[in-house]
Amino acid sequence: MGQVLQNAATRLGISLTFVFPQEGKPSEIERVFDAIAEQRPDAVLVSGEGDLYANRQFIAELAVKKRLPTICPYRDYVEAGVLMGYALNLSELFSRLADDVHKVLKGAKPGDIPIYQATRFEFLINLKTAKAFGLTLPPALLARADEVIE
Repeated sequence: MGQVLQNAATRLGISLTFVFPQEGKPSEIERVFDAIAEQRPDAVLVSGEGDLYANRQFIAELAVKKRLPTICPYRDYVEAGVLMGYALNLSELFSRLADDVHKVLKGAKPGDIPIYQATRFEFLINLKTAKAFGLTLPPALLARADEVIE
């Protein structure tokens, strides 16, 4: 995945740096955000790993405090205050998972159940955070958003 992102960044003419927390503790997340802030990137992309998800409110607070425009993979981050999200619908995904579990409990072989690949993603923008950064988002970008959270 890292190489795919690096290739996309190169095509777009932007720099991309990977910084990963060693563990999902708030002190480690803050250390990583301090390191990122020193580099002054145009934006930060946060992965959807469980430890990070559990600290989404803290991540949103750090992103705003350090003035780092951040995009995340889940709606909950944007609702917590992150600038943008490009997210799959977790409710839909978990509903499909529950259906699959039900099929297995009724006797279906797990190998016979097709793998579900999400096809619908939501583009979310937190307008309050954009204003806190002093950003004026183009109307065309706002129009493309599935939801603008204020």
